[in-house]
Amino acid sequence: MTAYDSIKQGLSEALAFTEGNEAGAQIHQVEVPAVDVAAIRASTGLSQGAFARSIGVAKGTLLNWEHGRRRPTGPAQVLLAMIAKKPSLVRELLRP
Repeated sequence: MTAYDSIKQGLSEALAFTEGNEAGAQIHQVEVPAVDVAAIRASTGLSQGAFARSIGVAKGTLLNWEHGRRRPTGPAQVLLAMIAKKPSLVRELLRP
């Protein structure tokens, strides 16, 4: 099977799935743990402003997360969970 055929088959299966045909579909559930944003930021040693910039969010958004007014979701939650496991990740990957 060529790469084209494989991609075409995958797209056909994805379209069938969106139309309700789940036959043969492999569904993966990924659980992302809740995160303590203030503790994660503190573990990096960065200020609120520097940490917010380093992960690409507004400082106000970070403050809302840290004070519990809002919760990070989606990619932000995944990124924060990764940083929680390895606080040096921000410096290693995002330094100039």
